[in-house]
Amino acid sequence: MISQFFVLSQRGDNIVFRDYRGDVPKGSTEIFFRKVKFWKEDGEEEAPPVFNVDGVNYFHVKIVGLLFVATTRANVSPSLIMELLQRIARVTKDYLGILSEESLRRNFVLVYELLDEVIDFGYVQTTSTEVLKSYIFNEPIVVDAARVPALGPASIFMQGNKRMPGTAVTKSVVANEPGGRKREEIFVDIIEKISVTFSSSGYILTSEIDGTIQMKSYLTGNPEIKLALNEDVSIGRGGNSAYGYGNSIGSGTVILDDCNFHESVHLDNFDLDRTLSLVPSDGEFSVMNYRMTQEFKPPFRVNALIEEAGALKAEVIIKIRAEFPSSATANTILVQMPLPSYTSRVSFDVEPGAIGQMADFKEANKRLEWSLKKIVGGAEHTLRAKLTFSQESHGNLTKEAGPVSMNFTIPMYNASRLQVKYLQIAKKSKTYNPYRWVRYVTQANSYVARM
Repeated sequence: MISQFFVLSQRGDNIVFRDYRGDVPKGSTEIFFRKVKFWKEDGEEEAPPVFNVDGVNYFHVKIVGLLFVATTRANVSPSLIMELLQRIARVTKDYLGILSEESLRRNFVLVYELLDEVIDFGYVQTTSTEVLKSYIFNEPIVVDAARVPALGPASIFMQGNKRMPGTAVTKSVVANEPGGRKREEIFVDIIEKISVTFSSSGYILTSEIDGTIQMKSYLTGNPEIKLALNEDVSIGRGGNSAYGYGNSIGSGTVILDDCNFHESVHLDNFDLDRTLSLVPSDGEFSVMNYRMTQEFKPPFRVNALIEEAGALKAEVIIKIRAEFPSSATANTILVQMPLPSYTSRVSFDVEPGAIGQMADFKEANKRLEWSLKKIVGGAEHTLRAKLTFSQESHGNLTKEAGPVSMNFTIPMYNASRLQVKYLQIAKKSKTYNPYRWVRYVTQANSYVARM
């Protein structure tokens, strides 16, 4: 049960607001934004996703630069409200095509219509895109896809300056193509978020992949889909799975620790040939979620070194090497490293040849930041930074600096080697041949190198 739902911009502008119960003050949006913007409690720089102010519980998630917020005075499950906010964002994106401040403002009538059907008097009714189609009558006002901000969901499928073919994230599930026709196509996205921790000598200490197979269908008539994965996929260590899907094919080269499937997926032939059958619903949904802790080759090797260069000086060397094929390109790479609290000045030596790179010293939080627009597979780049201290270091510099963290996105690459071998659509006629798009992307969840 929630009292209010609202969406704020990065500036704190109120874009969408709906009060369901009237038991929370109207100024809650301003109270929330000030609290989040100037959060300094418990030594944390950022506000937690859930906090309480004057008896009001605030829940929020940040999606493509927008703050989705719910308030309540009741003692409700935080995970339930956080999931609700994520689903509202997804349903809104399904109907608008693009989730941005501009699309919300231009389609405010449609957005409020959706909210009134999703939540009634603070209680959730449905978050299914397909079910909502029966109750939603407004047509979306299409926003130009070229104006999608770089931090939007479409950016994960950018390859340099070119967008991957047919970007599903910029299409509405209810809007037709120009001329009233509907383009028959289906998108399958394999999105993997990897977590890796390197030791100071470059060895891998921990590694994990959280993956999902996302599907978005624009097929009329909801035909049956068959999606085949690698035949060498094994579920569970030793072939035993907590979900009951044994390894009947062999030891396998792609070993998933566990997985779960969408309720519409039929697993009749999964043990036999790793084929999933389903009738896709409207909107975007997760066909399969999986986790992998088997050792895999990380896309980047990170080495970092800090050593004294005098009484009040030190030098930092950070080296990153792309371990993936040259056919792939990583985008929006950001390397960060906390520096000793008494660091007063930093000068950088940036090697030539790297595309769109920039190094900076964030004095407010004593952090080094090194960003690169893109890195081609097989390339290696090094950053040297000379530190000047305001006092002598009496301890171990490696304990006062680091670790080095890294964020990146690599389109058309996945570290687990899980593949979609084919995507088969039940034919309505001999001429029925919809477009099929299968895309891969790897993102950093937690990529850390110890000093």
